Amino acid sequence: MSRRLVIILGPTAVGKTDFSIAKAIEYGSPVISCDSRQIYKEMSIGTAVPDASQLSAVKHYFIQTVPVDRSYTAGDYEQEAISLINELFEDGHETLVMTGGSMFYIDAVCNGLDDLPDGDASVRKDLWDRLEAEGIDALASELEARDPETFSRIDPKNSQRVIRALEVLKVSGRPLSSFKTGVRKNRPFQIEKVGLMRSRDELYSRIDRRVLSMMDAGLLDEVRSLLPYRNCQALQTVGYKEMFSYLDGAYDLDEAIRIVQRNTRHYAKRQLTWWRRDPSIRWIELHDS
Repeated sequence: MSRRLVIILGPTAVGKTDFSIAKAIEYGSPVISCDSRQIYKEMSIGTAVPDASQLSAVKHYFIQTVPVDRSYTAGDYEQEAISLINELFEDGHETLVMTGGSMFYIDAVCNGLDDLPDGDASVRKDLWDRLEAEGIDALASELEARDPETFSRIDPKNSQRVIRALEVLKVSGRPLSSFKTGVRKNRPFQIEKVGLMRSRDELYSRIDRRVLSMMDAGLLDEVRSLLPYRNCQALQTVGYKEMFSYLDGAYDLDEAIRIVQRNTRHYAKRQLTWWRRDPSIRWIELHDS
């Protein structure tokens, strides 16, 4: 099979952007972003969107293309990304470069997702309203009671995952776990996964510095501009949630920054834990030196 998709993955702040641009130039490929937050139009600083010089180096896809108030799922990404990949191969590309840190998006491209029932906007809105009024623990408890298998597989603090599982329950009358077949979809191209890693101290230092750089670049002003959308799915993510809490008066700015750094380090650890279960990934260790 001559057509090849090279997926460059790794934890946040490891250096995927520069590495993938270099590989895209080498292969004569665009960069296909596989990041579930950089895809939103209004979120740039807090998602570390590539800067103007990086975006101009090669063509990028799926960067700031979806409005922040639109619900966009891994299933949506699977359909759009596979369609784009097939088009690019038909246009004559033999090797394509994809990069990102979103585990579910990458899994959707590699293995496909199970066919789930269509969502219901009114049900989803009711659940998000309940989240605001009751908190995530109440919704997670309901999910644990009604679909314990799904509850055991997801982070019960991840409001997006909990709400999606409850939405499926309410729309279909069946638990989300009942739709999981585990059948992988065959793709008409070869997939190679390259994982980037650094020593823990180096990675955590890069994360801490990145958060400070985001603050210097105006993250707080970006978060203020998004206050009307704070309950949208897109903004239930590290960097935004903590800054919303700061604006609510939950803690001072120095503490908010510290919590963003801590939660970003925790997220990087979860990413690595997820991917270390995949023996098909070829790992490359990077060093700042």
